[in-house]
Amino acid sequence: MLKKLFLLISLLWAISSTAQIMDPVHWTISEKLTSSQTLQITATATIDEGWHIYDQNLPENGPVSTKFVIEEKKNIKKVGSVTSNIKPIEKYEEMFGMNLRWFEKKVSFSQEIQLNDASDYTIKGYVEFMACNDNTCLPPSKVPFSFEKHESGSSSKITRGRDIKPITTREEEDTTSSASTPFSFEEITPSNSEMNNNAWQPVITELNSYGKEQGDDSNHLWSIFLIGLLGGLLAIATPCVWPIIPMTVSFFLRKRDGSGKRSALLYGLSIIVIYVGFGLLITLIFGANALNALSTNAIFNLFLFVLLVFFAISFFGGFDLTLPASWSTSTENKADSTKGILSILMMAFTLVIVSFSCTGPIIGTLLVHISTQGSFLAPTIGMLGFAIALAGPFTLFALFPNIMKKVPHSGGWMNTVKVMLGFFELAFALKFLSVADLAYKWHILDREVFLVLWIVIALFAGLYILGKLKFAHDEAEDAYEPEQGNSSAVTKPVSVPRLFGSMILFAFALYLVPGLWGAPLKAISAFAPPMWTQDFNLYNETQASFTDYDEAIQYAKQHDKPLLLDFSGYGCVNCRKMEASVWNDAQVKYIMDNDYVLVSLFVDDKEKLEVPMEVEENGKTITLKTIGEKWSYLQRSKFGSNAQPFYVEIDNKGMPLNHSYAFSEDVDAFVEFLKTGLKNNKK
Repeated sequence: MLKKLFLLISLLWAISSTAQIMDPVHWTISEKLTSSQTLQITATATIDEGWHIYDQNLPENGPVSTKFVIEEKKNIKKVGSVTSNIKPIEKYEEMFGMNLRWFEKKVSFSQEIQLNDASDYTIKGYVEFMACNDNTCLPPSKVPFSFEKHESGSSSKITRGRDIKPITTREEEDTTSSASTPFSFEEITPSNSEMNNNAWQPVITELNSYGKEQGDDSNHLWSIFLIGLLGGLLAIATPCVWPIIPMTVSFFLRKRDGSGKRSALLYGLSIIVIYVGFGLLITLIFGANALNALSTNAIFNLFLFVLLVFFAISFFGGFDLTLPASWSTSTENKADSTKGILSILMMAFTLVIVSFSCTGPIIGTLLVHISTQGSFLAPTIGMLGFAIALAGPFTLFALFPNIMKKVPHSGGWMNTVKVMLGFFELAFALKFLSVADLAYKWHILDREVFLVLWIVIALFAGLYILGKLKFAHDEAEDAYEPEQGNSSAVTKPVSVPRLFGSMILFAFALYLVPGLWGAPLKAISAFAPPMWTQDFNLYNETQASFTDYDEAIQYAKQHDKPLLLDFSGYGCVNCRKMEASVWNDAQVKYIMDNDYVLVSLFVDDKEKLEVPMEVEENGKTITLKTIGEKWSYLQRSKFGSNAQPFYVEIDNKGMPLNHSYAFSEDVDAFVEFLKTGLKNNKK
């Protein structure tokens, strides 16, 4: 842990201290024929003053050792191990708490190679090293090298995308001569050789031949509607909306021409039109693909985290979030100067503006959640639910005025609702910070840290309901006067709703506690970080064996097993639901653990590829720079999909075994999906 923290601080210091890329180590990698059947590869590092690189084979938990790796070879065999031309400096380093060995200024490493066929050989690999000075360490780097000789001559090559191009070439010479080929780290570009194998070839037609993707989205849209409805009900109970209802209804009912009820109905309908129109606008601006991309975009999730914290501070009374007063004045004047339906519509728009300080954060949170579901209809459906709930009281009280006499009057209880929404916003904000934390692999908000913060928020909210925690804008009504003649100190009684509310919050906090030891906590699985981020886990959860597609294909070939690909995202809410409610079913778990090679591919992983990859897509050349971009391209190009979760079964040659599977918490359907893939694999 100390090593990781030191490397993280060093990296941040290096990034912030200069706009230039530090490159204190300069490599020259060469080959030399020492006989007709032996070859020597020499890697020479020239190191800037004050910097050093480490020796090979250092102890664990120390810095990254210098390492030489041969990835591809033909007609060669290593002789002995890599040797250095000078002895390393050896000192005790306090930061790592161990004796370390390193080199300064200049050092050469050599490896003897035996050639089985001096006229036809291939050697490809890389040198990995880490450079440090007295203040910081740079991230580990890799310097690729490639030497080849064929009957037509020998050359040193690198690969660029799908085309092989030499960085430098040697003049044709006698095999007994020697030559040196310099390599520049900045010029090395990626190899896409792994994308050339059959496992990467598109299988969209073959996948579609198995039928339609399984997974029902209708329940998903209903849940979005209900979430919107709940948001609207909460908005009604805020100080910006509730006091307006009786005044507005009374205005309509006082009309002498008897059109009050009809006007109230039109007023409620106008509110629905305005909010649904806003939802449609969000949909048209972003579209389904963009909304899905936003749900897994780490930068966007960081922005949402800051936005929701901003909303929470507003609800806690830190400031009032209001639109310019001129906006409401202007729309109110328009309403007064017009007649008929247009006048009622302008009145509804005035309500939207005046109530923004309370409804704005609720709408923002609602759109944040539903817009990142990747569904084209989600914003519109969510706003429909919100608008129906918000417009309901205006219409209901206009049709049945007597009901209005029985509802609670405005008071301090509305401020309590507002503050409780602030706690909700704060808890929800952590979900989006978690997405960015996972994508960038900061490891500052792992599952147990997330749960501790939620426990604290729930406890504070419970204390607030009981009156044990106060904010500056809480009303003085909390003061309680004892009965006359009783001078003893009396605590203000707690109302029944507050008592039950606090009990629910305290119970929720206790429910979260077992999660610190790895309990699944299915009720919050959509929001909490994945189980594999838990440092201490007493539960045996289903986890993917691989997070790399090509490595999984090789393993599957060796063990003759099919693969279950799980295209997921750190910010994918439904992915977490599937893992908690479906993956951990006993039958599902047994099949996935024993009969499949489970591969989780995170499309929002922001870790940089060792070397970028150039690919062709829709007639354009694009560069894949992160691991997430690589897996997203695989999902699009091979399977023709870009939504998560996305499950597909393939054999170890990359061919589909069944239709794909989307989000559906039907355990029996998922079991059938798994069994069908196994049956087709046997054929």
